[in-house]
Amino acid sequence: MNDLRQQGNFLDKIGIPSNLVWGYIGVLIFMMGDGLELAWLSTYLVEQGITIQQAATLTTAYGVTIAIAAWFSGVLVEAIGPRITMTIGALFYAIGHALFVGFALPDLHYGLMIPTYAIRGFGYPMFAYAFLVWVTYKTPQQKLGTAVGWFWFMFTGGLSVLGAYFSSWSIQAFGHIPTLWSAILWVIIGWFFAVFVNRDKFELKAKKDNQASSSKLKELLNGITIVKREPKVALAGIVRIINQTSQYAFPLFLPIYLADYGISMTVWLNIWGTIFISNIAFNLIFGVVGDKFGWRNTVTWFGGVGCATFTLLLYLAPQWFAGNIFVLAIVGVLWGACLAGYVPLSALTPSLVSDGDKGAAMSILNLGAGLCVFVGPALVALFFNFVGTQGIIFILVGLYVLSAVLTRFLKLPSEVQAKAEGIEERVI
Repeated sequence: MNDLRQQGNFLDKIGIPSNLVWGYIGVLIFMMGDGLELAWLSTYLVEQGITIQQAATLTTAYGVTIAIAAWFSGVLVEAIGPRITMTIGALFYAIGHALFVGFALPDLHYGLMIPTYAIRGFGYPMFAYAFLVWVTYKTPQQKLGTAVGWFWFMFTGGLSVLGAYFSSWSIQAFGHIPTLWSAILWVIIGWFFAVFVNRDKFELKAKKDNQASSSKLKELLNGITIVKREPKVALAGIVRIINQTSQYAFPLFLPIYLADYGISMTVWLNIWGTIFISNIAFNLIFGVVGDKFGWRNTVTWFGGVGCATFTLLLYLAPQWFAGNIFVLAIVGVLWGACLAGYVPLSALTPSLVSDGDKGAAMSILNLGAGLCVFVGPALVALFFNFVGTQGIIFILVGLYVLSAVLTRFLKLPSEVQAKAEGIEERVI
């Protein structure tokens, strides 16, 4: 018993809520399964005869369902609870993935590939983002930034690091198709840890039977109407979109630009991988920094201003230092770190509203996380032919500066009240 208490105390001290630790582990394993094909599926499909445009359309359809599921994940938690929401997400993933790998992929049946891969896209937002809402409900406000940082550490560590490393080994050992099938196993293991081994209780507000259906519908509608009732939540959603816009824009044009300075695609991919090792580490660091320095301050200066600065330097460094790989890697690592500067937004946004609206606020934030997939490539598609690499870079820098400005308006209700009463309060 004492050992369990000591373990719980240690976890709480480092910022992981001990009552939710198995949920965190479940997210790590689930996202490992979900992300193991992200780095190579498009290339594999093109090698099998699918065109680049068709592969891009497939990814776009997947992104549509990600955005929809991300939007409704928060309010579904309040309507039916996190365990049911996460289970539905796991089912969507398993069914869509099995149909995609088992029926659509072997014969490259493109008409079947799009809907099955899209069904799969409903999975991880309903699973992972539902758990994030759970974290925001069950963590004290003064520790919420750190707890959210640990969530994004697990999320990105599974999606972008462990998934890639596992698949790099598994493809060599077993081949592409068996590797894809293994994803379902990892997803089921992650779901088991997060839903069953995790014993934390999430109490839904008691509702009379004859009010239950209307109440659940109200919760779903709340995920839409909150932006009118709470404009600050809409601003937070915009900031969240801007957060990762460059992450989805850069792969479309930056490697081509860097090739002009002698930096090969292989070198760039290694730098890209290093960037996200930095990113997952700083997801945790900026969670802690946010609790100490203030959530709004961290997002403004490290997130908005930091990303604006290092986005510009990613463009200028090859010119200034004649394609020096070491300098570019340092700038890239710092850019990846500043992407994590937005982590406290997941603590700040639900704190802008009352307890009954936290899930709806998180739904808007999660929608922003899903829409990143569209906005980055859309900027390149719409403007690259007119403004080139330099113009796209300046657009991205401008967006990051805008996000820093918008973040200054995200003041907590207690701050507004304190200002009205002339009371000094620590800036969050």
